[in-house]
Parts: sequence; structure tokens; C-alpha cells
Amino acid sequence: MTETFYEVLRRQGITRRSFMKFCSLTASTLGLGSAYAPRIAAALETKPRTPVLWLHGLECTCCSESFIRSAHPLAKDVVLSMLSLDYDDTLMAAAGHQADAIFDEIITQYKGNYILAVEGNPPLNEDGMYCIHGGKPFVEVLRRVAKDAKAIIAWGSCASWGCVQAAKPNPTKATPIHKVILDKPIVKVPGCPPIAEVMTAVVTYMLTFDRLPDLDRQGRPKMFYGQRIHDKCYRRPHFDAGQFVQKFDDEYARKGYCLYKVGCKGPTTYNACSTVRWNDGVSFPIQSGHGCIGCSEDGFWDKGSFYDRVTGLQPFGIESTADTVGGVVAGGIGAAVAAHAAVSALKKAQSGTSDASNSREGN
Repeated sequence: MTETFYEVLRRQGITRRSFMKFCSLTASTLGLGSAYAPRIAAALETKPRTPVLWLHGLECTCCSESFIRSAHPLAKDVVLSMLSLDYDDTLMAAAGHQADAIFDEIITQYKGNYILAVEGNPPLNEDGMYCIHGGKPFVEVLRRVAKDAKAIIAWGSCASWGCVQAAKPNPTKATPIHKVILDKPIVKVPGCPPIAEVMTAVVTYMLTFDRLPDLDRQGRPKMFYGQRIHDKCYRRPHFDAGQFVQKFDDEYARKGYCLYKVGCKGPTTYNACSTVRWNDGVSFPIQSGHGCIGCSEDGFWDKGSFYDRVTGLQPFGIESTADTVGGVVAGGIGAAVAAHAAVSALKKAQSGTSDASNSREGN
């Protein structure tokens, strides 16, 4: 019988105290609060490890590289304890006929009870011959495994949106997996690559609660993709104050001003970079002095230079909110913001007139 996560940890010499600390850290990463730690512990103590088939299509393996660097929880705990990672082109020791045998065994033995994780995407041109998996077009393998999967995860922007492979003119007709697998819900975890802790947290949530996380209308977990990077960016006060870097390494860059004018896509990008951050929470691109390139958004490769502003709109100082500016950037409705600013100014003027009038009447 397959061991539970807790049984494996105990066998490895992990104490109960360390196990509960792990559960608390996991709950915090998931944004659930410490009250959920006992529920996570109970689930990990009783549920058997879940078989996972991790497939690779057209991609650069950056999602795997990110995943193995997770700190909360450690990737080794996820891979070796929480999951039964029975098949992964990159991490597995088996090859050739042995790998094929494992692949077939999991699909048959755990029918309807395994997780399919997909990194990369299938090319559809030339009958899928631009990506071959075990002698077969990857798109055929993908459809076969997806048919009886309990859940499907699209790792990274390649699987979620197509990414650079699907950028114009897309000669291989690289296609995101949700346009190939049409009859099952797919959890999209976009990014190039996604944040390591976001990847492990999504897996942990699915294993703990035996269900998909709450998803937005594009299929992304709301817990990590529910806000723009701009909303929680530590440079946001400079944006509101109209203080911008004009060019890289100018005096304003050295003062830590907002990077919007040198191309930062934070106002239109949904991700957890400004909160979870990278490298065990050490930093993220904006903190390192480079604007967000919007790598977790659909079609970011085809939206022009990473160093051009998404719009020429001038913000209106501290009254502008992320929702207002983000909406204008996304839809180009600058007039609405101008009207908002005008109305705000009019209300202030009316308020000032009313206060003066009341003051005179009082005298």
C-alpha cells in the first residue's frame, strides 16, 4: 500500500513538531491562515501519495528548474513524499522501454486517480511531428493521458498560453493545452517560469483538500493570480506620486522610483511576484531594478517591446488607483480617467465653496 506523506516523514526521522511547522508554513503560503494547519496535517496523515505524470512538450524546462528550488515546502518533500512522481522526462532515472512501461502502468492501474502535470505545449502543424514523445506526436500522448486524469495542471506560460513557441508567426502551430483538452478543467499556473512556492502550494492545496483551488475566469488560482503585481508593489507610492524612472540607472532609478515609464507591465499583470517573490522570498524583478515584462499574461511575446510603456497615459497622481490605471492600460480608455480626475477636482472645489459658505453663515 502507498505510504502517506506523514509516514514517509516519520520514516525519515522528521519529528512531529517539524511536521506541524511544515503544515503551518504551507497554510501561510496558501493564504489560508494558521487555523487551517491542523486540517492540512490531518489530510497529509491519512491520504496516500498521489501518482503524478509530468509531461514535457515544447518548452525550455524552466518550470522544472523553478519547481526544484521551492523552499516552502521543499521540492524534495513534494516530489518524494507528497507526490508519487512516477513519470517525468527530466527527473526520472528510467529511460526507453522501462520508462514506457512505467507510463502505461500508471495510466492503467490508477485510472481516474492520477494528476497530469504538463510543462510546455503541443505543436499541431505537420500532424504534431515537431515534438515527438516516445516515438509518437506529443499531442497524441497528451490526449491519451488527459482522458483519465483526476486533475490537470498547466505549468508555466507555455502550457497555459503558448508563450514564445506560439509567438508570431508560430510556424509549428504551438497551442496551449486548454485548446487541445476541451472536456476537463485545467488549472493554469502561468509565468516564465512560475514562482516555485506557487507551484508547490497549488499541488499541496489539491492534495490536501482533494479539489481544485478557486480559479478566475481564465483558469488561474485566485490565491496567487487575484491581484496585479502593481497592487502590492513596494514602488506603488512613487507611481501614485508621479515619481518615475526616466531611463535605467538615472538618479530616479537609484532612488527606487516607479519603473512604469521604462516599460514595467506591473499595472496589467496578475501574479504574486510582489508578495511571494523569488528565491525563498528574497527579491523579484522590480526589486532588482527591472520592470515586469508581463510573462504570466497571454501573448506577452507579441505585445511589443518589453521596454515600451503599454500606453502613453499620464497618471493623475495620488488619486489614481491601481484599478483605474490598470483598466485604462488594458482598455485604452484614457477619457474615463480624465473624467474621474475632473470630477474629483470639481467635488473638491464644491466642497471648498460649501465649507466657505457655511463658515460665513456661522459668522
